[in-house]
Amino acid sequence: MQPNDEMDIRLSLGGDGGAFARLVARHQAAVARQMLKFTRDRGVIEELVQDVLVEAYRSLQSYRSESPFSHWLARISTRTGYRYWKSKRGEERERELLKTWAKRSTLNDKATPNPVDAAEQLEWLLAQLPPRDRMVLLLHYVEGNSLNEVADLTGWSVTMVKVQAFRARQKLRKLFQEFGQESISDDSKSNDPFAGKNSSPIKENTKK
Repeated sequence: MQPNDEMDIRLSLGGDGGAFARLVARHQAAVARQMLKFTRDRGVIEELVQDVLVEAYRSLQSYRSESPFSHWLARISTRTGYRYWKSKRGEERERELLKTWAKRSTLNDKATPNPVDAAEQLEWLLAQLPPRDRMVLLLHYVEGNSLNEVADLTGWSVTMVKVQAFRARQKLRKLFQEFGQESISDDSKSNDPFAGKNSSPIKENTKK
């Protein structure tokens, strides 16, 4: 926890609006960076950041100092972003982005796409998946969180995260095969973009 967080949390709970404003000033940029996982639209990011901060204010009494305030905010941010993905507004916005990416995509144009192209292609393919699949792949394989950490961020059980990770990875592998993306993966036999990264989520040790 940052030095003044604990004091400002106590003051905020006592009705000091200035104390919560200081918490916002310290953590707002980090929340905005987390929202980049869910959309690249700056206007939507601003709205989601406000949603996170409003929920944090309303839920502040539930905060427990055993974990840093930033981790608590990360959980709220993750769940807010997931709700956005699931919402009709999120689906429509992402559908428009998919159309844009499809027009400029080099999915089958390059045998060995550069890192920027490869990252964009992976993001494009992830966006084809249902929100729950996208979430577990992003948190576990792309960001490298453990299964326990994913469960903590999402509020899902570890067992559910294990099963979801396995199923989502299979779906993404099929997408890679459909779009001929063997080149993005170093493992041409599996056509798996996450080859070598926690490759057996069902058997993985879930201890932090």
